[in-house]
Order: sequence, then structure tokens, then C-alpha cells
Amino acid sequence: MNKKEIRQEIRQLKNRLTDYKKIESANIVFEKIESSDFFIKAKNVLIYNSLPDELSTKSVISRWHRVKNIFLPRVNGDNLEILPYDANLLEIGSFNIYEPMGENTYDISIIDMIIVPAIAYDRNGNRIGRGKGYYDRLLQKASALKIGVGYDFQLIPHIDSEPHDIPIDIIVTPNNFINCRKK
Repeated sequence: MNKKEIRQEIRQLKNRLTDYKKIESANIVFEKIESSDFFIKAKNVLIYNSLPDELSTKSVISRWHRVKNIFLPRVNGDNLEILPYDANLLEIGSFNIYEPMGENTYDISIIDMIIVPAIAYDRNGNRIGRGKGYYDRLLQKASALKIGVGYDFQLIPHIDSEPHDIPIDIIVTPNNFINCRKK
């Protein structure tokens, strides 16, 4: 399957999920991450603000924003900027996602861990995003641990990667915890 076909298939599978299954899956995935050594040690965490079809990050953000430095991305042209999370400084931005406001942007070099959304992953850390390349451009500059999260069906056998595609280090789904760096 090509990337367009994979995106369509995953979209159909997501549309079949019940609200209960969405909440349960997000809770399982983020409990695994939150109990890991790398999360416990991370001081600066970049996490996506979830769209309705993605694993919800709302509860993990609200649990940790007073304990760790939580950052959210903001679309600026073809790139993502990194700003600190502040519930009072969010506005609807690109793609109907709540994004941080202000001019207080940070360089990716301060981030210890990035939680990355995607449409699909393979066990080698390759990912398919939504097709605009925002995260690939950001991840090119990052030395932080890159963690991909999703539902179990988002883990597929193989993804053809292209030179601009940046693999992730760890994939976490409700039934999988895959260290892609050991391969």
C-alpha cells in the first residue's frame, strides 16, 4: 500500500473506535510512558495537542504541566515552533488545533523527549504523518528521545521511508512498547 492508501485505511479504523476505547487506549499508552525511566528523567517534554482522531493528550498534559516543562508545537508557515504550555494562552490555530500564543519560542535543543503523533508506524521507527512534513522538519534538528504513540492498528508491517523521513526511537501502543533504536 502507498501512503495515501494507508492513511485512508487507518482513518476508517479510527472512525470505528468507541469513545470508551479511545479513552482506554490513551490511558494505557500514557501510563506506560509516564512510568518509564526516560519520562521520569525528562525535564522538558514536547507533546502534541491532540486532534479528535489521535490518542488524547489532554489528561497527560494536565497531570504533568506543573511538574515538568511541557511544550506544545505551533505551526508557523512550513515549520513548527515550540512554546511552553499555558492553559490560559491557547488559541485555535492551524488545522483547528489549540496552539500556544505569544513570542516565547524555544529552540528544539532544550527538549529531552518528544511525543510524536502519526498516522502509522512500523517496527523500525518509520512513520507516516499527515503529509505536510512538519514533524520531519522539526525532528531533523532534534537530539531528544522521539516517542511515537498510537492505537495498535497504527503499527503496520512496513513503511517505505524517504530521505527526508526521520524515524522515531520508541513506539508505544496499548499492546506494544518497541525500542526501535536496538534494531
